[in-house]
Amino acid sequence: MGRLPAMLARGTLRGTGGRAPVRGFGGSPRSRSAMPSWVIDRYGRNEVLRFTREMAFPAIQFPNEVVVQVHAASLNPIDLSMRSGYGATALNMKRDPLKIKSTETEFPLTLGRDVSGVVMECGLSVSYFKPGDEVSFKPKCLSHTEAASLPYVGLTAWSAINKVGGLNQSNCSGKRVLILGASGGVGTFAVQLVKAWGAHVTAVCSHDASALMKKLGADDVIDYKSGNLEEQLKPLPLFDFILDNVGGSTEKWALNLLKKWSGATYVTLVTPFLINMDKLGVADGMLQTGVTIGSKTVKHLLKGVHYRWAFFMPSGPSLDEIAELVDSGKIQPVIDQVFPFSEVPKAFLKLEEGHARGKTVINVVDKK
Repeated sequence: MGRLPAMLARGTLRGTGGRAPVRGFGGSPRSRSAMPSWVIDRYGRNEVLRFTREMAFPAIQFPNEVVVQVHAASLNPIDLSMRSGYGATALNMKRDPLKIKSTETEFPLTLGRDVSGVVMECGLSVSYFKPGDEVSFKPKCLSHTEAASLPYVGLTAWSAINKVGGLNQSNCSGKRVLILGASGGVGTFAVQLVKAWGAHVTAVCSHDASALMKKLGADDVIDYKSGNLEEQLKPLPLFDFILDNVGGSTEKWALNLLKKWSGATYVTLVTPFLINMDKLGVADGMLQTGVTIGSKTVKHLLKGVHYRWAFFMPSGPSLDEIAELVDSGKIQPVIDQVFPFSEVPKAFLKLEEGHARGKTVINVVDKK
């Protein structure tokens, strides 16, 4: 948790120095030349995951980079999608924006977005961290396993609710917030965040997650399996803000549940941005995306509501604020299941089953 200038190693499921080490694997980036890692050599389903002990330790290439020994890592739905090739165009553009090395490949590719661990080495311009710091200033009340479950979902929810949706601690009190897909990683965090800011929260999930939603602070819980969801929500007072983690048909009717001409906002995390780039290429994909979001924004403005897309946004200051909420007891990690590093493929299969109650986490070292 906290402010991290750059995570040097690529991906999450790697060993000491870059990412997740196996039990008992010690040493430093300077004392070893290889580390254990889970990688993929091609896109596909779970069978493409491969364990290797031969991944090279990362070397600091820029002065603002750090090397981290990872104690725990967590999986997100985007890792499943990337395993199958989602976002490959954007990934390669980021890796080689000028196409100077266009003959090279992104493989072997290490998946993963979240880690909690300890800084091992710092670049010359890094002043915010020093070796031995728990990255990134992990809340002291959390284990590494718990802390690894928060950064990606926390910053994704923060992006949608605060950066894009405009809600904050000062203006959220008393607002009616609807969260679709409330029992997943982003949803469980979002419920707690807006509740900490004083909102009235309506959470949509399946019946078996109702008790969890109440525990996290939801005022109303709607079981989407008990009947037509739109019809269940229509009798409720209109909402000031909707966070949609589901997408699909929900977009066709959910905006009708917002208060009109009052600044009410619908934010969806299900967007075609990377899909458009994968299908159409960078230029045409970005153009198509711009046309789509522009037309939908104007269409809904004319109806008196705001329509927005949101994405994960890295932000050290936001992580610091999240850490403060965790330390104060207003936000707690929600973990569905923990797997050892040797069972990474099983963790992917668990995530692929869907209907998770919070996060799937990889425990990388013995100590919690």
